Amino acid sequence: MVYSVALSVGMLFYYKHLKEFSRLPHIVFLVAAGNAWCNVAFILAILEGNVMRVLLLFYLSPVWATLLSRWWLGERLTWLSWSTLVVAIVGALIMLWDPAIGFPWPQSRADVLAITSGMAFALGNAAVRKLQETSVPAKNLAAWLGVTVLSAVLLLVQGASVPQISAGVVTGTLFIGGALVMLMTFTVQYGVTHLPLHRSAIILLFELVAAALSSHWLSHERMSQEEWLGGLLIVLAGYLSARSQMSPQS
Repeated sequence: MVYSVALSVGMLFYYKHLKEFSRLPHIVFLVAAGNAWCNVAFILAILEGNVMRVLLLFYLSPVWATLLSRWWLGERLTWLSWSTLVVAIVGALIMLWDPAIGFPWPQSRADVLAITSGMAFALGNAAVRKLQETSVPAKNLAAWLGVTVLSAVLLLVQGASVPQISAGVVTGTLFIGGALVMLMTFTVQYGVTHLPLHRSAIILLFELVAAALSSHWLSHERMSQEEWLGGLLIVLAGYLSARSQMSPQS
């Protein structure tokens, strides 16, 4: 419902951009497919697993983004870019570290969903970066359409029934889909379009810190020393990324 509302509102303003899909339809399909699985898998993982663990596994996406930026986009990574990637991943691994396991590894369906969601996120962003001649509104429509179609297909396959929901839930859905999701998608698509893929992936890691702080504030969850250390490393990675943006590329 959330993404169908975003798609419907977007179509009212951006329908003229649909003709842009014909330029590189296979890349547009990757934008739609990547965003579709990213959002659907992420939401399912959040519903089934631990919020911070899901987020941390999801934000292994810079690993996939770096590989894609080198292989598909031909982006040249400087030593500062590689250093930023290492710092961010170390921070994520510290926050994720489980002494019982010894290293991060999928332990449930939620873990697998979170990891594959991060992979799809990197793929979708790489496709967005590839579509330099395509407008941001067209990319937004592709993303919203992909999530809506995949969700509908999964619901049909599962034979899910329509739930009974209150007017308050409907109002909240309209607000989230018509305002927040549209704003989120636009800012992500704009940022990824105008930044190298590996750099945008690192900057987006800041969501981990935001999630940790908001969960502590809203849910009164306590953060361990490892989580604080990991979060500080991710903030450092964001700072290094900003420095690399200002540094001349060799």
